Amino acid sequence: MSVPQTMTFIATDGAGGPEVMRAATGPVPAPKPDEVLIRVQAAGVNRPDVVQRQGLYPPPAGASPILGLEVAGEVAAVGADVRALRPGDRVCALTNGGGYAEYCVAPEAQCLRWPAGYDALRAAALPENCFTVWANVFIHGRLGRGEALLVHGGTSGIGVTAIQLADAFGATVYATAGSDAKVAACRALGAAAAINYRAEDFLEAIKRLTEGRGVDVVLDMVGAPYFHRNLRCLAMDGRLVQIAFLQGSKVEGFDLAPVMTRRLTITGSTMRPRTTAQKGAIADALRANVWPVLEHGRCAPVIHATFALAEVAQAHALMESSAHMGKIMLRVAE
Repeated sequence: MSVPQTMTFIATDGAGGPEVMRAATGPVPAPKPDEVLIRVQAAGVNRPDVVQRQGLYPPPAGASPILGLEVAGEVAAVGADVRALRPGDRVCALTNGGGYAEYCVAPEAQCLRWPAGYDALRAAALPENCFTVWANVFIHGRLGRGEALLVHGGTSGIGVTAIQLADAFGATVYATAGSDAKVAACRALGAAAAINYRAEDFLEAIKRLTEGRGVDVVLDMVGAPYFHRNLRCLAMDGRLVQIAFLQGSKVEGFDLAPVMTRRLTITGSTMRPRTTAQKGAIADALRANVWPVLEHGRCAPVIHATFALAEVAQAHALMESSAHMGKIMLRVAE
């Protein structure tokens, strides 16, 4: 496969709103020994991209400054230590940045072949959500068959995947959302019940729905305003898993007593700072556990809207509006 010397990518002129992003031309990155170069056909838009663009989530040392944490496309070249992939292979990847571009590098360990029957757009919608949900709900949260999960933001990209996978692996799922239409969407995805948090207190709803028992795991991205109610939602030995704090991280008046008396676990994580080996272990788990589910036609990504790469500002504006249900995608090439 012939690789050009230059490519189109999305540059950011400082921190700010969607308008700081623009198309630019620059060199095609060269893969390191353990990396592959991917000719990008599609890329996902995710909340961390927005926060990075705003100047609040700087990339780790050595990572590409270009936005974009997930892509799908064809392998164009491979590093000297790459063993399982070859040019022409179709892969999706959790990148360390650089996805908003015609070419992107990613460690081989963070690449997965497209599930059977998938195209580039659907494959590119998988990595960020699948890696995040598997790590947080099933590893840190230890969600098991027969347990109950509460997912906040049920129609976000993460929320959709969490509902689908938890339901597929035998859990009872409850979700919160901000409109009746989004509540209906959560139920259609597999939630046993969904709560319009604008119309009803989710804590009271969970108490009613579980007959006072509570849920085993809460997956939260809101943060401080939900913290106390999240703890009260948990059953004995419950686990609160924090993956973001969109409305603040500092909690006032935190009483440790319920944590001790009800044996609660409070945990959380970020994906981007993990090592390649750690991300590769999650990729292996997805390959063994989730990819067979996808290939049987279950848990397909829900794509709300697709934009051309040059329309990235519109994609970010939609993400910030929270009007979407599911993934926002960029189509880069055929």
